[in-house]
Amino acid sequence: MKMLIRLIVSFFVFIVDVVYGDRSYARFYVLETIARVPYFSYVSVLHLYETLGLWRKADLLKVHFAETWNELHHLLIMESLGGDRIWIDRFIAQHIAVAYYWVVVLLYMLFPQYAYYLMELIEDHAYQTYDDYLKINEAELKSQPAPQVAINFYRDGDLYMFDEVQTTSNHEFRRPKVDDLYDVFVNIRDDEREHVKTMVALQKPEARQTFKSPHTVFELIAANTDKTG
Repeated sequence: MKMLIRLIVSFFVFIVDVVYGDRSYARFYVLETIARVPYFSYVSVLHLYETLGLWRKADLLKVHFAETWNELHHLLIMESLGGDRIWIDRFIAQHIAVAYYWVVVLLYMLFPQYAYYLMELIEDHAYQTYDDYLKINEAELKSQPAPQVAINFYRDGDLYMFDEVQTTSNHEFRRPKVDDLYDVFVNIRDDEREHVKTMVALQKPEARQTFKSPHTVFELIAANTDKTG
């Protein structure tokens, strides 16, 4: 199954690279539109299980919704940069997203571990794509201002949802710079790395029972510290 998933992702990446070439913002717009979809699928299935009284895991719902929120702001940033300017790009992204939603719903219901593996590969590709883009375009990006939507999301707004996608080992949340467009793409790239970490963690056999969201982990640490202190 993993081999099949890798082949499908590789084929999709190849098609996107061929179609969009050096139209970076349009390609990022399409990728971010599609990248949100699995998190919607996960949340939908989890809601179904809870509604039917089969299974409930609040932390999974919270983290997956936070991931959709994170990807939404990546999408808003790409729109602010003109990535959705041409109607055919919107048409392609939105129609693929609708079909992809139902594919992931079915996969998540039957094989949740593989649904997370699929997203791990996609988010890892996104990380590598943004990292390569940063290396090639560093000087140009540093000369351009950060879009206001990025400033609001990464610095000036309510950061609770931003924190909920962070898998940290030192129990500190990221507080990134947003001084220019280069910083914005660094932040988006680093967000994708956080998504990869979460997808890897959720593939562990015990994850559905033991997984805790970042804020839940911090609350448990604080409670234990108070008890021992």
